[in-house]
Amino acid sequence: MIHFKSERDIEIIKESSLIVGKTLAEVAKLIRPGVFCGTLDKVAEEFIRDNGATPSFKGYRGFPATLCVSINDVVVHGIPSKNELREGDIVAVDCGAKKNGFHADYAYTFYVGTVAEEIKKLCERTKESLYLGIEQAKVGNRVGDISFAIQSYVEKFGYSVVREMIGHGIGRNIHEKPDVPNFGQKGSGARLKRGMVFCIEPMINLGKKELKTDADKWTTRTVDGLPSAHYEHMVAIRENGTTEVLSTYEYIEEVLKDK
Repeated sequence: MIHFKSERDIEIIKESSLIVGKTLAEVAKLIRPGVFCGTLDKVAEEFIRDNGATPSFKGYRGFPATLCVSINDVVVHGIPSKNELREGDIVAVDCGAKKNGFHADYAYTFYVGTVAEEIKKLCERTKESLYLGIEQAKVGNRVGDISFAIQSYVEKFGYSVVREMIGHGIGRNIHEKPDVPNFGQKGSGARLKRGMVFCIEPMINLGKKELKTDADKWTTRTVDGLPSAHYEHMVAIRENGTTEVLSTYEYIEEVLKDK
């Protein structure tokens, strides 16, 4: 069942979303070769709690951390630990926060030092596909219109779309209906209506689409060891029928510009 949000609900979600955006900016300040992923996680948790929110991921189905920190061939759910960032890595950082009863959740893929041009292109095109998906997130369209926009764009470059991990509704629960796959056909899936809030999050692989999971039962990798990029935004369809991106990369990209 899809939980439709009131205008007040959406405004509260925006407050949680702002905390996530600012948390990711704090993380962005630290990303460089030699930094431990556990340090990123510690800073993120402290910042979220200092801003009157709680980490959405920590303890969710037993996940042990505030952030998912996914390096290179790790697609999603990387557990921050003593792993050290290295020159040339890419690292997807996914963050969630809950305040006043509502969750926010989004992700950004960062470069660590100088990254190979082929991998930069993967990241750029994954991010572009996110915005193409957002363009289709409007009243009267269907989820499949979002999915098709993402898939048809990235596959032109020979990339593959992860099947097992998809976007989702969000609100009082971190994962709600509707499911928002990054692959599919135009005109399929749930019809988009006023009051829907959901996350669009393309996870795009340089090589094969198939995944494997580490012994920790969380860390999910590409089967061929090639890198994967991940970007995520939260979208709301407001009462007046307009579409609003509730998440923001503004604070992240301000930090990256200064670096």
